[in-house]
Amino acid sequence: MTLAIAVAVLGGLALLVAGAEILVRGASALAMRFGVPPLVVGLTVVAFGTSAPEIGVSVEAALDGRDDVCVGNVVGSNTFNVLLILGLSALVAPLAVARKLVQVDIPVMIGTAMLAAWLASDGVVSRVEGAVMLALLVVFTWAAIRLARGDAPARDEPPAEAPRRHAAVDAVFVLGGLALLVAGSKWFVGGASDLARAFGVDELTIGLTLVAAGTSMPEVATSILASARGQRDIAVGNVVGSNIFNVLGVLGAAAVATGDGVAVTRTALAFDFPVMLAVVAACLPLAWTGFRIGRREGAVLVGLYVAWTGFLVLDAKRHHAVPDYGRVMTTFVIPAVVAGIAVSVFLAFRRGNGRAAP
Repeated sequence: MTLAIAVAVLGGLALLVAGAEILVRGASALAMRFGVPPLVVGLTVVAFGTSAPEIGVSVEAALDGRDDVCVGNVVGSNTFNVLLILGLSALVAPLAVARKLVQVDIPVMIGTAMLAAWLASDGVVSRVEGAVMLALLVVFTWAAIRLARGDAPARDEPPAEAPRRHAAVDAVFVLGGLALLVAGSKWFVGGASDLARAFGVDELTIGLTLVAAGTSMPEVATSILASARGQRDIAVGNVVGSNIFNVLGVLGAAAVATGDGVAVTRTALAFDFPVMLAVVAACLPLAWTGFRIGRREGAVLVGLYVAWTGFLVLDAKRHHAVPDYGRVMTTFVIPAVVAGIAVSVFLAFRRGNGRAAP
């Protein structure tokens, strides 16, 4: 890997993380000025803001005709968010899951993943379909605000402290964050594509691994720090909100930005989308068992991420061990995980934990 590629990848990633941080700070302050409840700020502004690198990278990749990077970034980020971010956060401290997340937001996350797979099933997400996704994102955000405001009188949360700096400063933060995201996206996409060519790895795999992990760094920091500080429901809410935004906002914006939509390969449809669907669907039984995700579940999620990444790397290199690796995963690992989740759900039902909120 040449120095220029390393500078492009690492420099672009640094700009993406810095831009997302500045954007979240400015947008959160502006939202509070307009009386948006803190819960909604966390589920929408913070979750969407930490997904800002994904939208920058995916739109840039789509405009450059690198649809594999765009699709891989969305699908890979959603898989990464659940397996690694939730897994690591649960290892730091068992995660509490709010009843609303189980009843509303996680089902919405699963529904958006299913929608993406269905729209992509014909090999392309068109501009019209992208516009529908963006419209659904607006509806989701509006509904989240309405629900949170309806619940506000029953909450014991202290009122959010009004920002002390001038509103113009917050607006500058938002614009500056967006500028850094645009610049970082150009560097990061170009460097990642050059890296794929240098190592003989296809752009879909680079999108699923390096690009997805890199653009998900804000979610990593937000969720793990929230878990360590005892704000464990925020750790889960950030992942769920980010995954919803990745599908509706990121893929939708990328499809709208291009004239012909975003092309989806058969490989992604046959393997990567089903993996994403299985991963996000597993969140519901995991969260429903006692409204918590414990360290044991976290370890399983992290292990599955390592196994999934290992398969992608071996497959990209056309390694001779790929068939045996796949057989072990489908014959032993996946059935064992499914059986474990089923047992946890059954035991939770027997104890009645599924009927009580934390």
